[in-house]
Order: sequence, then C-alpha cells, then structure tokens
Amino acid sequence: MSTDDTSPNIDRSVLRTLRKSGDTSRDGRGRVAGMPPILQYGFRPFFFLAALHAGVATPLWLSVYFSGRELSGPFPGLGWHAHEMLFGYLQAVVAGFVLTAIPNWTGRLPLSGRPLAVLVLLWGAGRVACVAVADPVLAMAIDGAFPAVLAFAVWREVVAGRNWKNAPVAVLISLFGLANLLDHAANLGLVADGAGVRLALGAAAMLLTLIGGRIVPSFTRNWLARQHETEFPAPFGALDKAALAATAAACLAWLTAPDATGTGLMLIFAGVMLGARLARWRGQRTWSEPIVLVLHAGYAWLAAALLLLGGAAVVDWIPVSAALHALTAGAIGTMTLAVMTRASLGHTGREIVADGSVVAVYFAVTAGAVFRVAAPFAADWYAPMLSIGGALWSAAFLLFAVRFAPILWGRRASG
Repeated sequence: MSTDDTSPNIDRSVLRTLRKSGDTSRDGRGRVAGMPPILQYGFRPFFFLAALHAGVATPLWLSVYFSGRELSGPFPGLGWHAHEMLFGYLQAVVAGFVLTAIPNWTGRLPLSGRPLAVLVLLWGAGRVACVAVADPVLAMAIDGAFPAVLAFAVWREVVAGRNWKNAPVAVLISLFGLANLLDHAANLGLVADGAGVRLALGAAAMLLTLIGGRIVPSFTRNWLARQHETEFPAPFGALDKAALAATAAACLAWLTAPDATGTGLMLIFAGVMLGARLARWRGQRTWSEPIVLVLHAGYAWLAAALLLLGGAAVVDWIPVSAALHALTAGAIGTMTLAVMTRASLGHTGREIVADGSVVAVYFAVTAGAVFRVAAPFAADWYAPMLSIGGALWSAAFLLFAVRFAPILWGRRASG
C-alpha cells in the first residue's frame, strides 16, 4: 500500500462498466455513494477505533493489575491484556491498512458502506465478548468471526485480482486469525499456553518486516527526492532477501522452541540483519521530517526486539517481558502509529506533514515504549515505570483519536 497516494489505484474500466450499466451505487473513487465518510474506506473506522481501544484498554489493564480484580470475560487479567493488544488493537489496524491497500493492489473496488459496517460491528462484538462474556466457548465463537471474515475478504480480492504478489500478506492475516482461535483454545486448556500469542507475534513481526521493508525505503526515497538529495535508500537486493529469510526462520523457531539457545541465536542474527537492512535506507537524512523519521524508528524497534528476544533465550539477565514489549509497545506501537498518521492524512487529501500534535503522538509512544521495556530492569522502580510507560503509551493513542477524529469522520480536504 502506498500511503502517499491520495486515491486508490482502481481499474477505471470497472467504474466505466458500472456507469454504463446505470449503476450509481459507487462514486468516482469507487466508494459506496450516500454513506457517511467514516464508512468510505477501511482505514477510517478501524484506525479511529483501534486508537480508542489502545488508549482505553491499557489504563484498564493497569487498574486490573494493581487492584488484583478480574474482568467478567473469559480471560484472566494478563491474558486479556495480551489478547486485546494483539487481536483488538493490532488486528483493527491491520484491517484498516489492508482494506485500503486492496484497491491499489488489485485495481478492484474498495470494501465500503454496509459491508464495511458489518466488519466493524464484528470487531466490536469481539471486544465486548472478551471483556464481558464469561462463557469461554461463546466468547471464542463471537471473537473468531471478525478475523475469519477479514481473511475471506482479503483472499477473495487477491484471487479475483490475480494479485499473487501480495498472497504472503493474505497468508499472514490468515495466520493471525488462527492465532486468535489458538489463544482462546489455550485459555480453555486445549493447546499449550502462549501458543496463540507467539503465533500472532510471529505473524506481526513478519508483517512489519515485509510491509515496513516496502514503505520505509519508498517514502524515504520520495522525501529525499523532494529535498533534491542525490543519494537514496539502497534498492531491494541480496541483503534484503537474506534478512527476510532469517526473520522467517527465527520466528518459526520461536514458535516451536522459544527458550532454546539455538532459537535465541537465530533471533539475534535476524535482528542484526534487520538492523543492517535499516542502515541502508538513509534514515539519518530524515531528522528534519518526523513523519518519515518515525518509520525508521519503528523498524529500529523491530530489530531491537528480535535482539532482545534472542538475548532472553541465551542469557538470564534479559527479561522476556522486556523483549516482548520492545516488539509490542515499541515496534508495533510505533510503526502502526506512523502508518496511521500518514495514511489518514494522505488518503483524505491532506499534506503529509507532521504538525506539533502529531510529533507529540510520536514522542509519547516512543517514551512510553522505552519506560515499558526498561521497567523489568528497574527492580524497586518497576511499578512507577510501568505506570509512566502505560500512561504515555495510551496518551499517544488517545491524542491520535482526538487529533484525527475530524479527519477520519469528515470529508476529503480536496476534490
């Protein structure tokens, strides 16, 4: 998905055919006519709801953690926190991203209007089920509906558009849906504890590796060209292929043997390879443009997360929780906010520039992740650092929701 594009790359013959047949249900951009702006493209409702969910769920989890109370849903407190960050927040962001990307990939019409509203309601039903439905089987059935329908929608477009280049993304989205069910199954004692979470995190790491590897150098190149620079990010080559292969192999090993020394060494090697890949993308030249620089920061978090995750399997003094939060609060949090801000501006016809409030979003999510990753190393200061990190991280998403609500709910800025 090129989030610099302000309109989807829809095959115009599709729209011409609709007009010739007298079908006026779609406008000139392929959107369902007569629907409010929030239901025109997938990024609009899902980015807004994802940000609200992350901003509210984190303080709720901290309240549960410090009070010792339990929620009414099927998961214990820690299990609910992990599930909602992955299958609530991240799954919504992925849905918004991929549903908006599909027209650019396939040239087909975007999912818009009532079908999009149904998907949003399915996602919302899953969130209610996980916090309020005590029956774990019923909660699993409700929560599993959204990822199943999303995977079907993505595969349908990939197959119909013969867009096999993006089949790996569809595979990872399907694996993410399977991970959701596995997490519920683990809660029921049917599979090993943590299997679903590890599968989801492995799929998320690969999504960041694949999609981040496309957009970070691409958007950096675009920006450098506008600055009349002559040196650009290195093109995709042997190092990139090796980094992708190393990351895939390390994630597979982590799924099956997360504590093995061999797995740890594979993760460390993958982290080094991703760092080497990032070093070739000219990020040091983007300090004056935060909306580009933050993409490099998100990819740096990904490399650091794999290094820490590998280190935790090799030595005793690196806590696993620090490594996991480098991946979740750091890499996932930073990269998703980077994409959400950029796509929300670009796809609504606005200039893709970070103003003061957007820079504050980036600062808060970065600082929150640093505090959260550092907390397990802080001994007696663990609780204060956990609280500060959670407050900053959730503030980043609430600020995004407030800042971008008029953009996501309103009309395009340009014709």
